Amino acid sequence: MLTPRAEFAVVILGTIFVFIGVAACCIAAVRRGNTGRILAWFGIFSALYGVRLFAAVPTAFSLLVGPFSSSAPQIVWIITYVIMIPALLFWAELTVGTLRRIARIMVIPASAIAIAGTASVLLHQSPVRFMPYNNVLVIGSLLAVAIANVAPRIGKQCLLIQSRVSAAGTLILAAAVIHDNLNGTFFNLRSYPFLEPLAFALFVFSQGWVAAAKVSADERRLIAIDDELAIAREIQASILPSGIPEVRHLRINATYLPMTAVAGDFYWFVAVDPHRAGFLVADVSGHGVPAALIASMIKVAMQSAVTCANDPPAVLRGVERALSGQQRGQFVSAAYLWLDTENRKALYSAAGHPPLLHWSQGKLESIQSNGLIFGVMSGCDYPVCEISIATGDRFLLYTDGLIEPENINGESFGDRKLEEVVRESQFRPSSELSDRLLSELRQWQPASAAQQDDITLIVIDVL
Repeated sequence: MLTPRAEFAVVILGTIFVFIGVAACCIAAVRRGNTGRILAWFGIFSALYGVRLFAAVPTAFSLLVGPFSSSAPQIVWIITYVIMIPALLFWAELTVGTLRRIARIMVIPASAIAIAGTASVLLHQSPVRFMPYNNVLVIGSLLAVAIANVAPRIGKQCLLIQSRVSAAGTLILAAAVIHDNLNGTFFNLRSYPFLEPLAFALFVFSQGWVAAAKVSADERRLIAIDDELAIAREIQASILPSGIPEVRHLRINATYLPMTAVAGDFYWFVAVDPHRAGFLVADVSGHGVPAALIASMIKVAMQSAVTCANDPPAVLRGVERALSGQQRGQFVSAAYLWLDTENRKALYSAAGHPPLLHWSQGKLESIQSNGLIFGVMSGCDYPVCEISIATGDRFLLYTDGLIEPENINGESFGDRKLEEVVRESQFRPSSELSDRLLSELRQWQPASAAQQDDITLIVIDVL
């Protein structure tokens, strides 16, 4: 029988372990991947251990399990048989290589022993019938974990987290559990009732210490990444045009909305003289830093486009050559529009890009003059389309981030909706059309939906 002071200590420890276990399981429910699995198995492990401690104090145990309080001895035996399963799965998630395989393999005999032991308890047979097998399994498993924590070479190969605090907590727990499993079954050793609970408490707190240290390290790493992304965003902003070119009889508006800190969309202006200019829009597959790096390479390729700016196929071939062999599996679509306001003509070519929209004399035309997207095959031809232009004409160059967003029914914004807004805004200035399109796009998507792709839109009005 435990003294009142000892019962109080047991209840406190049991409460802590159950609370930690439930909290870990709740967090695991909203986390995914390896972290979620670690928290789930640790939570079950801790909660089961806490319940087993409560069983030593009938009054407290009755509050915890209610009508099952009379079955406290049976519940203790069942937990003793079962608890090794989440413990092994917890250590399996914290290890790699051979030790991980051993932990997973050990789950099979642990499950068999747990089923046999639980059955013997429920059938009112001897509860200790399968306990020697359970003890051997526990001792063998903890010895393997202890060796991995003691031997640095093995630890480097087998442990995901190497920490002296974690190793100390694990070794203390292993020593206490091995002592208790040897005592009575194999040897008559001196009994220490609080040895294992205190060791388990140290183990739990050591894992908490390591988790807190990891969270702190992750926060510092995320802050460093945010700082680097801020610099990357500034660098990418510097490779985009710093302003709108001054071209007679043209009013130009450019909108650029990256999905993340850095984007895979790119646009550029090639202003040759006051009457002529070229407009490039490109879209790199994927998002983030890899796509942004490819986009920066397009900027380099466009530096040499001035000499052939009036030849859209030549511009696209030059960009394709510059990217050839550098894309690492990423594809790039591009569209290039050449406008000559003096001779009142436009030339257009594209590489796997959404169509150019041309509003003229009350009609909206969708112009497709596409060759293969960059990254499929080198040396492709890019057909060119010649367009006569007049005062009142409007051109729209854009990336697919403008037409692909879906509404709550899974329907894309699409070309039809885009063309509808363009028709309805025929008398609005180019800047107002851009704002209207973005507003319609936001209303199209669910309120909680985040931006799914980079958006680039260039609206050009002929005056």
